[in-house]
Amino acid sequence: MYYGDLKKTDIANGIGVRVTLFVSGCTHHCPGCFQPETWDFSYGNKYTWETEMEIMEALKPGYVKGLTLLGGEPFEPANQMELVYLLRRINNEFPKKSIWCYTGYTLEDDLLKESRARCEVTDEMLSRIDVLVDGEFVLAKKDITLRFRGSSNQRIIDLKASLAEGRTILYKLPD
Repeated sequence: MYYGDLKKTDIANGIGVRVTLFVSGCTHHCPGCFQPETWDFSYGNKYTWETEMEIMEALKPGYVKGLTLLGGEPFEPANQMELVYLLRRINNEFPKKSIWCYTGYTLEDDLLKESRARCEVTDEMLSRIDVLVDGEFVLAKKDITLRFRGSSNQRIIDLKASLAEGRTILYKLPD
């Protein structure tokens, strides 16, 4: 797996100060994407053990609320195969830190049902994510007034509650 960027103090992609990992590789190719260079699965830097250690170190301070995964596309099967190990480790070592994930796939149609996004670790990936921002970016629905999403079709989902209830529950953003 490759990644395009690693930010250690990001406040734009989830609640609070977050560590964000922008993975490479995306097959959605949304018109108007803000970083089309990440469509290439070989863009940026190779994700290594050292990268993982850098992420874990960046998560240590108490003011850091958690990790956000963006892309590219974290739910491309090739990316899931690497990311699941990172999510396991974060859940074990930092159980109070939240995990947010942005995906162009939709929860009900792509991630919970048979689709090109699903692989042997998809269910585990989903179980380890707290908040999922789903849906492709749609240029015609772009809205810069929205918090934590680029277009009005995208949803911010309380994934833990949704999986527990068996229905999609939107995440309530604090004022």
